[in-house]
Amino acid sequence: MTALISRDELRAEIAGGTVILVDALGGEYWAKQHLPGAVALVRDDVDTLAPTLLPDRDAAIVTYCSNPGCPNSGQVADRLTRLGYTNVRKYAEGIEDWVGAGLPTESA
Repeated sequence: MTALISRDELRAEIAGGTVILVDALGGEYWAKQHLPGAVALVRDDVDTLAPTLLPDRDAAIVTYCSNPGCPNSGQVADRLTRLGYTNVRKYAEGIEDWVGAGLPTESA
């Protein structure tokens, strides 16, 4: 099971520049709104795009999607782990929690 990260922990890591964010919703959802600096990577593209988007398999990576009921972030995190990424966590509360707390987002 993928380790979890809280909103406050994630906020601190984003501020410190110590984490790579992966938006597991992708597409128009990512274009409309995503966490600062997040890259879009959906489950079906992990095998082909991860080596380019995430070349350091030991980097701190956090996946997220919309909310705790969304399976995407867990699926992407699990696949990254199976591909040999060693420091993958999941922000289970997702972008709905982030936005609900009044924290900044970006759009494409």
